[in-house]
Amino acid sequence: MYENTPAPAPPPAGQGLGTSAPERNLSSFRARHWSEFYPTIGKGVILADVTSRAVHYWSTDESVQFIFPCSIPMTEDLTRRGQAEIVRKVKNPPWTPTASMRERDPNLPQQVAGGDPLNPLGAYGLYLSWPAYLVHGTADTRKIGRKSSSGCYGLYNEHVAQLFEVAEIGTQVTVF
Repeated sequence: MYENTPAPAPPPAGQGLGTSAPERNLSSFRARHWSEFYPTIGKGVILADVTSRAVHYWSTDESVQFIFPCSIPMTEDLTRRGQAEIVRKVKNPPWTPTASMRERDPNLPQQVAGGDPLNPLGAYGLYLSWPAYLVHGTADTRKIGRKSSSGCYGLYNEHVAQLFEVAEIGTQVTVF
């Protein structure tokens, strides 16, 4: 009964809430597919969409697909774009702030052990072929969906746990 009922047309721009202002709350999310970036799926594909603040994943046979909200780098200077791959997977990764992080905040520790509640990497880390760049978890859920990292892509801990289980070493990664 409902499947053939057309959705009501949206009001003209500026008339949605009784205001003459243009509509501004348009989503930047855009569904992407791995084939836009790679000729073959290889060992799987991760797409980190900076604009949408989302991480997309496809397994090698496409039987597993995820889209997760993520944190993104705080500034464009910290955002590395291009192609990489997963080179290492670590449960309870230790966190070693980079020299530039320590320059911005000299009070940062030299290192925080994996499993420490103060460790911002959460329970799982997927290391990229770019030094010091990871897809990792976070206990600070306020960071997800925000510009809040120093270059990494943070996921809710339950999401990175799912990704950690299925993503293989050699998974292709594109940040765009």
